Amino acid sequence: MSKTLNPYENDIIVSWPELHRDSRYLSMMLHDIRPWNGIIAITRGGLIPAALIARELDIRLIDTICVSSYSTERGGPETAQGELKVLKPVSCDGEGFLLIDDLVDTGRTAKLVRAMLPKAHFATLYAKPAGRPVVDTFVKEFRQNKWIYFPWDIDYQFSPPVKDRNDRK
Repeated sequence: MSKTLNPYENDIIVSWPELHRDSRYLSMMLHDIRPWNGIIAITRGGLIPAALIARELDIRLIDTICVSSYSTERGGPETAQGELKVLKPVSCDGEGFLLIDDLVDTGRTAKLVRAMLPKAHFATLYAKPAGRPVVDTFVKEFRQNKWIYFPWDIDYQFSPPVKDRNDRK
C-alpha cells in the first residue's frame, strides 16, 4: 500500500468556542457594512458559520449553494482536492446577499462560486493566502501549508499521559 504524501506541514484544530467567537466577530464586521437580504451558505463548511451569523444578524432567508471539491482517501480526512462539482446552484446574482464559507483555501471553489454570484459579499471565517484575494471579508489568515480541522472533523477522546503510552520507544 503506497502512502500518499500530505502537502500540509502540520495541523491546526479550531475548537467550538473559537469557531463561535470568530463567527460572532465576523458578524460584527458584516453588520457594520450594510443590512443584508439573506445568506447563501456554501455547503458543507459554510453551514454552521451561516447559522451563527444568521442568528447574530437576525437573517431568516438562508439558501445553499452545494459544491463538492474535497474527497477522502482510504477513510482519512478530506485533504485531496478533486474535480469541482456544483450539486445545487442558486438562481440569483447575489445582490444584497452574504456568501458564507468556513475557509477559503486554494480559492478554486471560491472562484467558481464568485463567478456564479458576482454581486454577493463573500465572507469566510478563515483564509489562506492563495484564496484570500477572492473573498471580501475574513477573520483570520493561516499559512497555506497548514491543514485546518474544524470541530465537526474531529472526535475528542482521552489521551493517556506520556509515561503510560505504548507508542514510546
